[in-house]
Amino acid sequence: MGAGASADLSKDQLKEIYADVKHRLYPHQQTAVETLFESSENAAEILECVNTHLNDAEVPNMDYETKPDFTDKHVSLMSKHLTPELFTQLKAAGATSKGYTISRAIQTGVMTPHLGVGITAGDEESWALFKDIYFPIIKGWHQFDPETQSHASDLDASKLTMTDEQVAMFNEFVVSTRIRAARNVSGYALPAGTDDEDRKKVREVLCGAFEKFEGELAGKFYDLGALSDKDRNTLLSNGFLFQIPKTTNLLWHAGAAKNWPTDRGIFHNESKTVLCWVNEEDHCRIISMEDGGNVKSVFTRFAQISEALKTAAEANGTKLMYCDKLGFLGTCPSNLGTGLRASVMIKLPKFNETEESRQVLEQVCDKFDLQPRGSAGEHSAAVEDKFDVSNKQRIGFTEVQLVQKMIDGVTQVISFEKAMAAGEKDLSAVKGEIA
Repeated sequence: MGAGASADLSKDQLKEIYADVKHRLYPHQQTAVETLFESSENAAEILECVNTHLNDAEVPNMDYETKPDFTDKHVSLMSKHLTPELFTQLKAAGATSKGYTISRAIQTGVMTPHLGVGITAGDEESWALFKDIYFPIIKGWHQFDPETQSHASDLDASKLTMTDEQVAMFNEFVVSTRIRAARNVSGYALPAGTDDEDRKKVREVLCGAFEKFEGELAGKFYDLGALSDKDRNTLLSNGFLFQIPKTTNLLWHAGAAKNWPTDRGIFHNESKTVLCWVNEEDHCRIISMEDGGNVKSVFTRFAQISEALKTAAEANGTKLMYCDKLGFLGTCPSNLGTGLRASVMIKLPKFNETEESRQVLEQVCDKFDLQPRGSAGEHSAAVEDKFDVSNKQRIGFTEVQLVQKMIDGVTQVISFEKAMAAGEKDLSAVKGEIA
């Protein structure tokens, strides 16, 4: 039940600790725990009950009768925009042909309060059926209004520009560069709304597409369940493989971790500069990566992977989820449009000195539409002063524009880092410049 919880505590003390984890339990689980609090004086029994529910191996398909109550811990755009009236309207809309409902869509945001978005889609139909909640969330996250704007695409790497000074900066500070995007196969439920049959078919479609990859893109698919512990840990430690979902994270509460790891896997070429994750948060996560700061090289390869997957899918009689207004469709509203996340792993020792300096880094990144994360992803520490910095927006700009925004924004971040290291600026000066 968390730090400090033990059978030696009084029932009142356990209640205080329980209040901090209550939001992670489903309503029927809360009822069971709170009934036990009323009927039992045995702290060990109460503690066991809470821990059992917190680690329940079943992911229930919630069906809320009314809008769930949100607490001050809930900070997502979903919790901000979902009113009781809107919930009633969307519940009355029913389910998609794949059976996805508004209760299932908001489940991850209800159970994981710290999320910024807090909602998922279970299939293509979700985006139309529940658009009255998705659209304000998209607008809030991307500063893109689906009612008045349409998506545009451009994968021409020759349009990217970097000055000699920028190239030198990236060579000095950037450890590695990665560009990834979500791609999903039309006609099948997304991972949050899928079943075993659809998941298996998606894997078959994607593996058929991978077989058509040629040249540098050619590689091999590895079934996640067949990987040895050694191989899996090696891939994980090098950042090549997705994490096993825990009972407290987005994938679990979204319903995307059912029957794990069946029909999940990774495709990569020999040099591991081309990777494709299969049936994690989305059907396919395409990734181009390499050491160093050669962004144009990484983006050129990314464009090749994207086009190769599209062409191969169409040759096999399928197509990718896409609509003119929202671009590429996926599980999370944060990955619509281009679905593209261009990131650099960058060393920023001055920005990592204190909690205040890390907060200033977040402010600097926000100024330039960037998103900083720790070395192991969101909410992780910057090990060896390494931060993952990427574009925040995915829609409303073309792929080229987003990568260029990342290049120019990271240039500003590096400039501030260099100035602080040289004693030319302090945190106050940096904050003053971005105010």
